[in-house]
Amino acid sequence: MGQSTSAAGNSILNQRRSKAFSLKFPIQSLESEVSQPDYTSYLPDECLALVFQFLNSGNRKRCALVCRRWMIVEGQNRYRLSLHARSDLITSVPSLFSRFDSVTKLSLKCDRRSVSIGDEALVKISLRCPNLKRLKLRACRELTDVGMAAFAENCKGLRIFSCGSCDFGAKGVKAVLDHCSNLEELSIKRLRGFTDVAPELVGPGAAASSLKSICLKELYNGQCFGPVIVGAKNLRSLKLFRCSGDWDVLLQEMAVKDHGIVEIHLERMQVSDVALTAVSKCSSLEILHLVKTPECTNFGLAAIAEKCKRLRKLHIDGWKANLIGDEGLVAVAKFCSQLQELVLIGVNPTTLSLGMLAAKCQNLERLALCGCDTFGDPELSCIAAKCPALRKLCIKNCPISDVGIENLANGCPGLTKVKIKKCKGVMGGCADWLRSVRPTLSVNADTVEPEHQEEEASNDAVGDLQENRTEFPHLNSQIMAPSIASSSRSRSGYFKSGIGLFSGMSLVACTSRQRRASR
Repeated sequence: MGQSTSAAGNSILNQRRSKAFSLKFPIQSLESEVSQPDYTSYLPDECLALVFQFLNSGNRKRCALVCRRWMIVEGQNRYRLSLHARSDLITSVPSLFSRFDSVTKLSLKCDRRSVSIGDEALVKISLRCPNLKRLKLRACRELTDVGMAAFAENCKGLRIFSCGSCDFGAKGVKAVLDHCSNLEELSIKRLRGFTDVAPELVGPGAAASSLKSICLKELYNGQCFGPVIVGAKNLRSLKLFRCSGDWDVLLQEMAVKDHGIVEIHLERMQVSDVALTAVSKCSSLEILHLVKTPECTNFGLAAIAEKCKRLRKLHIDGWKANLIGDEGLVAVAKFCSQLQELVLIGVNPTTLSLGMLAAKCQNLERLALCGCDTFGDPELSCIAAKCPALRKLCIKNCPISDVGIENLANGCPGLTKVKIKKCKGVMGGCADWLRSVRPTLSVNADTVEPEHQEEEASNDAVGDLQENRTEFPHLNSQIMAPSIASSSRSRSGYFKSGIGLFSGMSLVACTSRQRRASR
């Protein structure tokens, strides 16, 4: 039998608790706090929603729990929503989108280990979001062409559509293009529904006049989207990444119907000088990326430079094939006087081309060189002497030395940021010296002693021009010699030695425990 407290005992206990509470928290103080007016109640809903827009997602969720009014205002003014698109999401669709009934940007992402939403859930979402402008699908493997067609019929105002690692095919994308007449951006990555040897060709449909940006990435039969690329009347940006097949003919057809394309990005594509010669007819071209296209040579680059005189950004990854060099860069310097950003990876320029680029391209502000075997102290001195407008400079894995750094310190008066990585000839302490000579200059360097430096190629020079990235040293299980700047060499060497020593001790301890357990 369990014991229970009597009614009299409960009343006495409650009296004691109320008496202790009144002594600790006087009633007058509580009444005074409650009587204070809520000034937010005088704010109109529009002003309260404007305040919520300045908060991040976590703070907005907390504010929604304050009161019913705040919850309603926050939900009605949330236009962007990102959901984990597992299969059980279908049960939450009615309540979720009843609260967030003004969503215009929706992201549905699922992880690899979970079962994603299916066609039924997507159709329900489309009925709840008739004003949807942007949709992003990631790893929604249960969606089919039928579900995409039903979604497109319900969300005809869609402007941006992006999908990746999904299992529907060309018919699903075609349905979006046929029904969404305002579609401006189309991004398709790693669609697994293109298994047919000759898939159905996809035309621009109702989006022929509105489509401005197309991105295709890692598609087996990506050329079935050729009619979309050719038929887009106002196409401004075309990005192709690692799509199989020969694309020369398709780019020729696109160039014939050029309507003012501004940006072209080709990465690991089977294109040659034939395609580059055709692209040269796009006189409005301003941004060109040629990344690991081994069949492109100086001839194709010169053809583009001669006719595309508005070129502002040029990124070339020559893959150390030595097919693009001084000849093509001289043509760029000769005809593209508006060049502002130049990235050279695995290309070998000399003072001949760099001198002309510095002299002709007076607006050159950002320059990156990575893995350029011919870029040494003379080339760096040439840049320092002839590029007054240069603001950002990135050098990786190039044969420069302290002599070139000293010449750089005396040149480029507009320079604000310098990044030096994996350059064997640059000794430790040059970063501190450069900062002392140019106090306003931001210097990022990992210079080390030559005998301790590892040879590594770098392919991320483009990102280094835009943002700072933290690079972590390569750790080995053995005791390593110090491999950072000389100013902290002794401490780092001792620290790394300690790591190796403790790792050995832990291994011995584990072995001894196993032996004891076996006994």
